[in-house]
Amino acid sequence: MIRPDVTVVPFGGKAPRIHPSAFIAPGCRIIGDVEIGAEASVWYNCVIRADVNRVVIGARSNIQDGTVIHCDSPDPRHPDGFPTLIGDDVLVGHMVMLHGCTIHDRGFVGLSATVMNGCVIESDGMLAAGALLTPGKRIGARQLWSGRPATFMRDLTEAALADMQLGVAHYVANARAHAQANGATAD
Repeated sequence: MIRPDVTVVPFGGKAPRIHPSAFIAPGCRIIGDVEIGAEASVWYNCVIRADVNRVVIGARSNIQDGTVIHCDSPDPRHPDGFPTLIGDDVLVGHMVMLHGCTIHDRGFVGLSATVMNGCVIESDGMLAAGALLTPGKRIGARQLWSGRPATFMRDLTEAALADMQLGVAHYVANARAHAQANGATAD
């Protein structure tokens, strides 16, 4: 159930498609060609604007408070433009900026990080808090990148990968609790 304090706006003939089990917190703005998967969560005061391309958020992924997600239009050099594609079980920290990028399953983007057009974070890849991933960069599977601009730091340990998956499970459970507290039910 989408609450009245969430803005869901069709744009350009395309309306957001939100799975009934997803949690969308009060204050969110979701515009245009957006798809949000099962048990995903979009936390308080996020903006997801897919007015010039599409945005996909996979199952059980979470978009934490204050995050902004946009995409980029096609142009002569980039005929498909830059959609923002987020896989399953992805953790996106508070106040993140995602723009025209791809984050594969189990990726992680830390607090206040920025990911720009054409960037890819492969499965189990991590961008550290506050980092800036400049256009076209690719974080490999199981790699940690950090800094402004971000550079490779090290490979992630099995323990770090397990911690990320615990975070996914925590956000799925926490979203259910917030849905109940906000008078909605997540299926």
